[in-house]
Amino acid sequence: MSPGKQAALGEAVTSVAAGARLEAMRRRVRLTRLALWTLIAVGPAALAVAVASTPTTVTAASAARPAAVRTAQAASDPGGYAQVFVGAWLRSSAEDPSTAQARLAQSMAPDLELPDPDASAQSVPQSVTAVRSAQRADSAWSVTVAAQYADGSVRYYAVPVAADRAGASFTVTGAPAVVASPGRAEAAKSSYGVSVPEGELSAATGEFLAAYLTGAGEVDRYLAPGVHLSPVSPAPYEAVTVEQVSAAEETATSEQVPADGTKVRVLAHVEARDSGGRWPLAYELALTARSGRWEVSALESGTALDGGAR
Repeated sequence: MSPGKQAALGEAVTSVAAGARLEAMRRRVRLTRLALWTLIAVGPAALAVAVASTPTTVTAASAARPAAVRTAQAASDPGGYAQVFVGAWLRSSAEDPSTAQARLAQSMAPDLELPDPDASAQSVPQSVTAVRSAQRADSAWSVTVAAQYADGSVRYYAVPVAADRAGASFTVTGAPAVVASPGRAEAAKSSYGVSVPEGELSAATGEFLAAYLTGAGEVDRYLAPGVHLSPVSPAPYEAVTVEQVSAAEETATSEQVPADGTKVRVLAHVEARDSGGRWPLAYELALTARSGRWEVSALESGTALDGGAR
């Protein structure tokens, strides 16, 4: 048989098969309609059973839905809120709920009673500070607040605070509780275990801190290239004296300035003086050797504020 005839025969077979399938589908539709009309004549109950048992022949494609995205809301620390409340609460009196402090305390904790201090007692704190916040659950916090009095005594209050889901609103949910002071943590051993003798390194450290704190000289002359540090302004002290310098690296004990690029980290204890007295201070610095001298490459004390090396 020639290829042309084979192709024609194949097309004929395909057409016959397609026609047979179409006729079978029409027959099923007619039978289904007949059965439904019969059931309608029999009664609604039979129709309901038939509809429930009729197989579905066409399935609609479900619309694609975007996946739900859950964003984690950063928990907001209510320490400042509790601090303001305790300050207002301690300065309030149940005998005079109309004062500004009493109204503030009641607005932050509407269901709480105000204290009733003795008029002759020294019950008003000099300062109130939040010292610790602990999150108990998604919206429940316990804030420890320290109240310091004129006689030097300190009293600690634990305040329960609730926050909304966004961390934008708070309320005090219960009366403050007087608690023991937080424990003292064990400090890690200092990494500055090398004593630095008098020499180029200690001199550079002292000269930089004198310029930084007293305005005596330009700070920039003591800085490594690319480092920018602004002195404290206005200058708070009249004189600065280096008491002790410790380092983290043995290189800092060398009498000669080492090769360019050598880096050391030091802790300098200084004595600063002004018209009000003497003040012991400590500064962490990073210095780098260059051209036979030590230059400050970072002020690590307070880097969260002044940025250190930029």
